[in-house]
Amino acid sequence: MNTRNVHTVRSPHVLDFVSHSVAQTIRVGQRLGELLQRGDVVALRGDLGTGKTHLVKGIVLGLGSTDTVNSPSFVLINQYRAGAQRGGLPIYHADLYRIERPAELQGVGLEELLDGDGVCLIEWADHAEPLLPDERLDVHLSHLSETKRVVRFAPRGRRYEELIDTLKKAAFN
Repeated sequence: MNTRNVHTVRSPHVLDFVSHSVAQTIRVGQRLGELLQRGDVVALRGDLGTGKTHLVKGIVLGLGSTDTVNSPSFVLINQYRAGAQRGGLPIYHADLYRIERPAELQGVGLEELLDGDGVCLIEWADHAEPLLPDERLDVHLSHLSETKRVVRFAPRGRRYEELIDTLKKAAFN
């Protein structure tokens, strides 16, 4: 595992697993998406090509959306809508790859989305660290091999600890 990208978290609620394919990464994202609620923040971290956008695709599917998910590298933030069973909940997908300093995020609207009425998914979340809420779900992805990825779900706060405990039961029992 590339420890450079994985922060040490001391919690029995951390979930580590190995994804063996893009399809498996999307499936676990879908399971996570089924559990997310209004106001949740998921901060994704990892090198290029580790599967952050594939995980987001799964999360959006799990929220019941039929929208096409693309990495919003040039527009910074895409918005999708959850399915009718989730009341059309807004899903905000930020990709901060091109951000070099948190000051560049001024006026983009990320802070409003973090406190907003939807689910906020942030790729390259380390680029916005000072803006992120203390309570959130950190997801660290790293290369294990050409097709395998290590995915670490590290909850920060009680809501996210309970979320990961539920995800463990739903996806891995």
